[in-house]
Amino acid sequence: MAVYTELTERQLAALLAEYDLGQVQALDPIKEGVENSNYRLRTSVGTYILTIYEKRVRRDDLPFFLGLMEHLAAHGIPCPTPIKARDGKALREVAGKAAAIVTFLKGRSVRAVRAEHCEGVGAGMARMHRACSTFKIERPNDLTLAGWRKLFDQCKQQADKVARGLADEISAELDHLEAHWPKGLPAGVIHADMFPDNVFFERDRLSGIIDFYFACNDAFAYDLAICLNAWCFEADMSFNITKAKSLVGGYRGVRACTQEEIAAMPTLARGAALRFLLTRLYDWLHRVEGALVKPKNPLEYLARSRFHRSVEGPRAYGLS
Repeated sequence: MAVYTELTERQLAALLAEYDLGQVQALDPIKEGVENSNYRLRTSVGTYILTIYEKRVRRDDLPFFLGLMEHLAAHGIPCPTPIKARDGKALREVAGKAAAIVTFLKGRSVRAVRAEHCEGVGAGMARMHRACSTFKIERPNDLTLAGWRKLFDQCKQQADKVARGLADEISAELDHLEAHWPKGLPAGVIHADMFPDNVFFERDRLSGIIDFYFACNDAFAYDLAICLNAWCFEADMSFNITKAKSLVGGYRGVRACTQEEIAAMPTLARGAALRFLLTRLYDWLHRVEGALVKPKNPLEYLARSRFHRSVEGPRAYGLS
């Protein structure tokens, strides 16, 4: 979450006039994240999240995202539910941009990740994967091999300003992944961005999953690989195998992994690290002037990428 678009009182009033949500009491910007403009909206009826869609989010994809959240909420997955306006539609427009209001979830993201958090995330992701089996809309993953190559092409001329030799290192990794990327793994709708700031806990129990705006159809195991990158590295970039075992164990307690998925995990983890290295590198080099958000350091994912290239097999991630 972040803030790129600031609303006037008139713009907000015009938007709220389309709903039965009472009177506005407060509109507070949420500065975390990098993709969309987000506000915590308090009214006389309750508390909500207002999202204004920016940057990479295409308007044509919004029915998928909003429909997915509605589907998951109906199947018991704790996620934001889109609020429909008086005309029965959730998708709106404000300040010339697409927007939506969704329910507010209790809980907060954890700053000090522990093994029990990882176990809850793994189980929550597996339940989400199972619930998605009956969701009928599909959306291809724009941020896989072809998308990574496109992002790199937009960054490679300046990449060495961030770290010496970075362009050559990324190029070699792309070549490797394009030659070895696994095919035919069990697939469906995945979250694709289930980082600690997108998961809420109450009393150490998972209470909410948010920010579905990278969700797409892809391999389930790739979603798990993204989580291994996001949840199981320490501040010094060392990999915490205890957290990894808890994450994988929580997932496998709900949904079994095939032998093919287990064998593919080192490559999938490499791909996940490269994906976030590239998107962070792009944002680092193409900063939005005046945005109330600070780009994240891409070199954190360079360190993860190097770790994944060093492992000997799935046991390094608690898989056997």
